[in-house]
Amino acid sequence: MNLCLFDLDHTLLPLDSDHEFGEFLIRQGLADAEDYRRRNDGFYQQYREGTLVLDDYIAFSTSVWRQMDELAQQALQQSFMEQVILPAIQPQAVELVERHRAEGDLIAIVTATNEFVTRPIADAFNVDELIAVRLVRDAGGRVTGQIDGVPSFRDGKITRVEQWLADQGRHLGQFERVSFYSDSPNDLPLLERATDPVATNPSTELEAVAQARGWRILRLFA
Repeated sequence: MNLCLFDLDHTLLPLDSDHEFGEFLIRQGLADAEDYRRRNDGFYQQYREGTLVLDDYIAFSTSVWRQMDELAQQALQQSFMEQVILPAIQPQAVELVERHRAEGDLIAIVTATNEFVTRPIADAFNVDELIAVRLVRDAGGRVTGQIDGVPSFRDGKITRVEQWLADQGRHLGQFERVSFYSDSPNDLPLLERATDPVATNPSTELEAVAQARGWRILRLFA
């Protein structure tokens, strides 16, 4: 068995689900168009520049929906999937996942986006193993706006993958091939641990690194 890991945003999806969820909240009239968009865009730019403080972003990005009851949250997830994510899923991305599944690979999505946004997306790709940013919940089960444990962000992706494998009695070194598909230089730590790093729809920065190191470059989206 080989291991295949996928980043999500701009890798399997031609968009950033975290940022798009913020825009979706604005369209639903749940967040202030001017202030929320300004802050959402600012955090997204920080992510692209590699300067994002994830704790601050999680507190912000969960601030609207974590006040809702569970049924309202589920309805929000469903509407976001129907209106934004499902129309954006492209067949070549599904085919890539299915090709690795057909080869018998152990598959996981490893993303810095939180579990509330990404669990339904992983389900849409028929991927059970989702390593996403976990959210702290209080005694009543409500999201607090804090991160639970190590976030799956930058070096934290390695930590979380190793924890996930250890829970199964496995480790990275036992796989003959470890593929990791990502678009972002934020994922260089995990890309460097993969035996088959694939710069997928890469940013300018990641493409330059991939070319210098002889990594595969894959363009799933036009």
